[in-house]
Amino acid sequence: MTLQDIIQQLDLTVLTQQKDFSAIAPASGYASDLLSCVMAGAKRKSIWVTLQAHANIVAVAALLDLSAVIVTEGALPDPSAIVKANEEGIVLLSTPRPTFEIVGRLWEMGLRTE
Repeated sequence: MTLQDIIQQLDLTVLTQQKDFSAIAPASGYASDLLSCVMAGAKRKSIWVTLQAHANIVAVAALLDLSAVIVTEGALPDPSAIVKANEEGIVLLSTPRPTFEIVGRLWEMGLRTE
């Protein structure tokens, strides 16, 4: 499954610069709103689901080399966080849907934890 598949099937909004999303294959998934938990538990190339939308999510995603971050519940990062994500090559996606639903749908699509 590619990031392009995920974006299309979940009807996600891409907040950052376009990339070849069909070339990105998330290895696993992780959901948490606590940055310390994400740093301890998310695996490299995973996709992170959170309702956090501040600039620190970009730093954590870059540190862990994540495939993408899905920001849920209609939360939107401020423009400076999006600029930073573009600089770091981090894909930020958004949805109005709740975290629980997005995680469930990712699971149904076959994305698992490592």
